[in-house]
Amino acid sequence: MFFDSRRSTVHARNGMVATSQPLAAMAGLQILMQGGNAVDAAVASAAVLNVVEPESTGIGGDMFALVWNANEKKVHALNGSGRAPGAASIDELKSKGYHHMPDDGVYSVSVPGTVHGWETILNAHGSMPLSEVLKPAIQYAEEGFPVSDIISHQWSGQVGRLARYPSGQEMLLDGRAPQPGELIRLTTLGKTLRAIAEGGSEAFYTGKVAEKIASFIQEHGGWIATEDLAQHTSDWDEAISTDYRGVTCWECPPNGQGIAALEAMNIVEGYDIASMGAQSAEAYHHLIEAMRLAFADAYRYVADPRQADVPISQMTAKSYAAGRRELINPTQAMNTVPYGQPFGGSDTVYISCVDGKGNACSFINSVYNNFGSGLVVPGTGIVLQNRAALFSLDAEHPNALEPGKRPFHTIIPAMATRDGEMYLCYGVMGGFMQPQGHLQVISNMVDHGMDPQQALNALRFLVTGDSVVLEEGLATNVVNDLKSRGHQVQMASGYSRVGMGGGQIIQRDPDTGVLSGGSEPRKDGCAVGW
Repeated sequence: MFFDSRRSTVHARNGMVATSQPLAAMAGLQILMQGGNAVDAAVASAAVLNVVEPESTGIGGDMFALVWNANEKKVHALNGSGRAPGAASIDELKSKGYHHMPDDGVYSVSVPGTVHGWETILNAHGSMPLSEVLKPAIQYAEEGFPVSDIISHQWSGQVGRLARYPSGQEMLLDGRAPQPGELIRLTTLGKTLRAIAEGGSEAFYTGKVAEKIASFIQEHGGWIATEDLAQHTSDWDEAISTDYRGVTCWECPPNGQGIAALEAMNIVEGYDIASMGAQSAEAYHHLIEAMRLAFADAYRYVADPRQADVPISQMTAKSYAAGRRELINPTQAMNTVPYGQPFGGSDTVYISCVDGKGNACSFINSVYNNFGSGLVVPGTGIVLQNRAALFSLDAEHPNALEPGKRPFHTIIPAMATRDGEMYLCYGVMGGFMQPQGHLQVISNMVDHGMDPQQALNALRFLVTGDSVVLEEGLATNVVNDLKSRGHQVQMASGYSRVGMGGGQIIQRDPDTGVLSGGSEPRKDGCAVGW
């Protein structure tokens, strides 16, 4: 029933950080101990992760965040994702023989939103300047750090992609990936981070850095120009939410897929999941089918709401979920999963931070696939994301590639409140695992009474296409029961379990201020507090 992490939930009161790499978690905790708040700590941790987990995240990627302001008692949502360049063209790609967006290379690159997002969230809710919170990351990049085990394993699988261009050597050690415990310095990345610390986001989106990004992309036939970088902005949005058995679960609105988690929760709420028992075939079946229905809608309707009609209020409505629930057969998996009619007619890093005053920041930062597009901007250490790979080449689809448009996004931070107080600051990274990870974590805690670490230790399912991946260790009778219901089952073991997501949870007791944190047992990270 559980991934045997032998970890217990971490408890503290003055502040806590949970993320996928210990050096990054400690950087955030040090910021809290120096008097910084949850937002300061989140950005500091994210910046360190850019250095120590460069295959997953960085300044060449995007970010999203939810912020709980303890004084206002309100959730704020920041969209720090970038857009397609002004020259982006479906016709051009089709003329080159593409039938769908390429997964890597220059056409997969959208404008990186991370740096502007860091600056925007600090200006609005932080208490420290960007120059201060970037210090730990700069130190690790310039002086070096020992690589942790799982990160080394992921790095080693990307050597061929990085080696396609000379600049990829900036992310390698004598042409290879670093071994576990081996020291590596990312000096060009350190130089770029130092420039950002001194000049703010302008140092990234204008001037020499922007010129290097644009010239490298255009040299290889891509679209991004200096104007695309100079015009980039982040946006504050209204967070979206639903109530799940008395717990209000919050997500960023589309262009992210968080709405799929909320729709699935609404569908599942109609069942007595608690009585089915944790990790039972019956509970798994209903959660899986709800997730399949929610994904069908997300793939059909989620897009940039500033450039397409996205039925957000309808997709999060209880009445809409009730109609979708009727499609679920309690004893048989759906052969095909239709999307509904709400109109009425890969990798990533996640950081959870809560400070001693009760402010919280749920923060996610990614370059999408491992090392994103596979492109490293020469002399900068910037790994460019491949987020544009998620656009559609169907001109009639809401998520169709268009200039200045944001793509469908997988990265989604989450938060939960109860009785108007911050309850959970959480997230489960890992491409399309994320909304289903949110559903499973919330069900584990609300339906089955698990604490944060137990909720993360619990074995997971991963809906992928028409099949479902289950983790090794799940009872044989449960696996066979799911197969008998028509589920196409695959099993995950060993390093493949990393694909089952990477979660972090911090829970807060509003009466005592005690923070209780759990960290993903399938990753290298930890929850630390003081």
